[in-house]
Amino acid sequence: MTISGMTGFSAARGHSAGTSWAWEAKSVNGRGLDVRVRLPAGFEPLEDVVRQSVSKRFKRGSFQVTLTAQAVEAPARYRVNEALLESVITHCQNLVARGVASTPSADGLLALRGVLEPEAGDNTDAEREVLLAAIEESLGEALFGLERARKKEGEALSRILGGLVDTIAAHAMDARTLAESTPALIEGKFRAKLDELLGDLNLDPARLAQEAALLAIKADVREELDRLDAHVVEARSLLKSGAGQGRRLDFLAQEFNRESNTLCSKSSSTNLTRIGLDLKTTVDQLREQAQNVE
Repeated sequence: MTISGMTGFSAARGHSAGTSWAWEAKSVNGRGLDVRVRLPAGFEPLEDVVRQSVSKRFKRGSFQVTLTAQAVEAPARYRVNEALLESVITHCQNLVARGVASTPSADGLLALRGVLEPEAGDNTDAEREVLLAAIEESLGEALFGLERARKKEGEALSRILGGLVDTIAAHAMDARTLAESTPALIEGKFRAKLDELLGDLNLDPARLAQEAALLAIKADVREELDRLDAHVVEARSLLKSGAGQGRRLDFLAQEFNRESNTLCSKSSSTNLTRIGLDLKTTVDQLREQAQNVE
């Protein structure tokens, strides 16, 4: 499984019962699920169908679903005006009997004005039901295409996010290596500073060691690094678990940011500060990309 993005576009077309139509479905980033529907007059009953179909397939995103439809000119249908035809035949028979006219042909009779009348072109209730069912099925095709487009975006996002998580893990490892030498570094700086300020004044070595230890404890970043490592494991798990993890990834990015800020504030060396700043830059990129995940 892979995560899904929130950006995509799809369309589906169809024809039934003398009507042609086209669905367009598109989505962009959104904190929740927002569905906007545009339907032509006469197709308002489909709005609930659209909203339910979208909510079943997707968890987040801002959606615009549009239907356009138009009647297709169908072959004309006619009915015979039997009352008028019988009247015409009666008159023709009288004329033939009197010898003033020949027997008329069938096509001649049907060609007379009013004998053939066009039928109304409106769909019957049954035809209407067939039409709406076909349009609803076509909606499913459009949403399936949109789902596929969002998954394709998700595959690209998964690669980007995975690379950023790997970079965070590498920064955390570098920081841990530096952190191991922090106590000795702090003690050295502390003694050098005291020598600079106090000169040859002798101080209790035990007291100096105690003060240096207190400074080292304040600058200890191992707890932050442990949490960073745990967040890396969780992030990799979310990227493998599939769709619907956008909110959790966004929250995890905030946790990454909190630990990187603490790392920078507790840093006792320029190298560790540099790693902390690089870490913050990577975390910012992670947060930005996580906002694109469903």
